[in-house]
Amino acid sequence: MNIVLLTVGKTDVKWVKEGLDLYASRLKHYVPFTVIEIPELKKVASFTRQQIKDKEGELILKQVGPQDTLILLDEHGREFRSLEFAEYMEKQLGTGAKNLVFAVGGAYGFSEPVYQRAGGKISLSKMTFSHQMVRTIFAEQLYRAFTILKGEPYHHE
Repeated sequence: MNIVLLTVGKTDVKWVKEGLDLYASRLKHYVPFTVIEIPELKKVASFTRQQIKDKEGELILKQVGPQDTLILLDEHGREFRSLEFAEYMEKQLGTGAKNLVFAVGGAYGFSEPVYQRAGGKISLSKMTFSHQMVRTIFAEQLYRAFTILKGEPYHHE
């Protein structure tokens, strides 16, 4: 199984990119991991929030294959402690899906068709993070989950 982090827009924050690159390189020791960045929409000043979500949603769904499992990183999703997330990942890895795609939406979230296609929603916190920061935070938690599953001394509890 491949794990994909699908994001709307590129990050222009240096430390976010560096953190994401660090954990992406560490994750490659455990699982094929890729980041796909969907370009931000251009000339959206005349668009409503709903129109932006709809257009971003179309771009997200084009990246998700029929055999893929789509999980949304969403403020209304299920919250996990790190050990629980490791167990969740272990179950997901056993499903036989071709790709496990974790999606980070744009500033306004996801469109209804994306929610309908999703196989689950995860919240990283009750707090709100920028959609750029979520990339690094999620990659670190994914790395932590794999070290927990392998019994490696990264996570302390």
